[in-house]
Amino acid sequence: MAIFCDQRSRIVVQGITGRAGAKHTSAMLAAGSNVVGGVNPRKAGTLVTHPTDDGDVILEVFGSVKEAMAMTDANVSVVFVPAPQARDAVIEAIDAGMPLVVVITEGIPIQDVAEFVTHAQGTGSRVIGPNSPGIITPAETLAGIFPADLVGPGPIGVVSTSGALTFELMYELRGIGVTTAVGIGSDPIAGTTYADVLAEFERDPDTLVIALVGEIDGRAEEQAAAFIAAQVTKPVIGYVPGLGAAPAKRQALEAAGVWLGNTPTEAATLIREVLATRRCAG
Repeated sequence: MAIFCDQRSRIVVQGITGRAGAKHTSAMLAAGSNVVGGVNPRKAGTLVTHPTDDGDVILEVFGSVKEAMAMTDANVSVVFVPAPQARDAVIEAIDAGMPLVVVITEGIPIQDVAEFVTHAQGTGSRVIGPNSPGIITPAETLAGIFPADLVGPGPIGVVSTSGALTFELMYELRGIGVTTAVGIGSDPIAGTTYADVLAEFERDPDTLVIALVGEIDGRAEEQAAAFIAAQVTKPVIGYVPGLGAAPAKRQALEAAGVWLGNTPTEAATLIREVLATRRCAG
């Protein structure tokens, strides 16, 4: 199993004709993702070509998310729209009824983020991000900018606010494997929280151990600790870098029963130890 995205996911890329959108659409296709089209109102009706090892993939550019969904049955949108226009792009996807909206764009004004996160509440749309590396289910699908060759499938669920540190930890887990990795983004406001992802991993039978990677700033990790203490029964291994606020975060996580590594390598070692113990117990 996987959370949020799997091999059945049908992806459209908002901003597919921009430099970042074009580059990462090619990478998603190379990773095996089922990208079914793009969205750019100014280039509606045009075609874009992406070379892959299996030949060229030709995708249509639609004028709206609603049209793209109607024509392709898409159920995931990945947003590469520049920051000044990102708010409108995300709201458009929510209004179209897109079930999952993954916002890669960084630097979106916090008021704009607050507006589209609030707009999504009570709808059928889940927003991941902004400033997110996306979601990857190894060997199935990639919706975002994760390097697809870091790690294969396995029993570890990964949730993080830091793209670079997540990549490092996933590389350390290459001999074990990952069910799904989710980057929730490091902005002060996020469409999906640690708790949201932790709850999904808790329900996922294939996720045996959860890895949580934090950031220096903010209080999201302390909020995650409260949720873990109350709602999570699976082992959680964490890594929070830096000084300053980090001791308070470490204290909260350790009090919730989270094992903490001082580096991604240490965290990966703890994961191996905990996983071995869990398998022996099972």
